[in-house]
Amino acid sequence: MRMLDGQTALVTGGSRGIGAALVRGLANAGADIVIADLPMQDNEAAAIKAEVEELGRTCRLVHMDVTDEANVKDAIAEAGRIDILVNNAGILKAMTLEHLDQKTWDAHFDVNARGVLFVTNAVLPQMRERKSGRVINIASLAARQGIATEGHYAATKAAVVTLTRVYAQEVGADGITVNAICPGIILTEMAKNKLVGEDRDRWTQATSLKRLGDPSDVAGAAIFFASPLSNYVSGQALNVCGGLYFH
Repeated sequence: MRMLDGQTALVTGGSRGIGAALVRGLANAGADIVIADLPMQDNEAAAIKAEVEELGRTCRLVHMDVTDEANVKDAIAEAGRIDILVNNAGILKAMTLEHLDQKTWDAHFDVNARGVLFVTNAVLPQMRERKSGRVINIASLAARQGIATEGHYAATKAAVVTLTRVYAQEVGADGITVNAICPGIILTEMAKNKLVGEDRDRWTQATSLKRLGDPSDVAGAAIFFASPLSNYVSGQALNVCGGLYFH
């Protein structure tokens, strides 16, 4: 079902992991794609671009550092029309709060929270002008309850959920919806390397569905928020966790 025909979606951090799955999912639903990522991700981004084009959709690559407001504005100007914005770019370096240094704290908030602010603000003017638009923020289940060694990351994702709720109130009158997705344990390549043996089995059994997430599971939620199916949904944060968490 090509519910997004005629729409263009920009995905930050769209060259790998959940970001790449979001790109594939949105393209399969009919959207043309803009992948916004750092120059160091060019090879991965080019591979995903080729996949999108094989589906018959257009795909452009723009270089974007979400922590640099001027660079973000330039990249959005280069990207052109954006109907769907997916704020996916993020970082995570595990560390206990007791040993957390200011540089690590600041780096996580710069990318994970301030990046959402910069990119969204750069895209909003054109959405306001058209009186339509979809903003989808990738938060995390960590925002709901926190995770040991990821407290700083959880704090940034809680900020993303709050930004989602406030943006929804501030831009709704202009026909723009803003929603968030809180993925649970998603088996990206990084997660597969981290979760092995008993640790992986323990988390699998902790879910109601008795399986860990595939990146495509997150893409399904994004398609919902991007499509007419969610016309009357805004300011929400949807857990995509297989029944790991219930609040």
